[in-house]
Amino acid sequence: MAVQTVHLVQAFIAGRGKALKSEQALVCKTAEEALRRAERLAPLRLGVVAFSATGDAEMGDFDETPTILFKNGRLPPPFDES
Repeated sequence: MAVQTVHLVQAFIAGRGKALKSEQALVCKTAEEALRRAERLAPLRLGVVAFSATGDAEMGDFDETPTILFKNGRLPPPFDES
């Protein structure tokens, strides 16, 4: 098992009704890059979250509770929790 940490930025836009629609996740090389990209997207999207997750990318097995680096606006579960 090759354990690695991935850093992602996920943005959300308006979907049907009150639903949120996720845009394609942005993969970043570092946590700092993910944080900067999320901060730049925040004023332009309904919701943005940047997070890091550790696990085995080949198996698709990542920790159940990623480390939240940044969150802003309306977010779906589980990101909407404090």
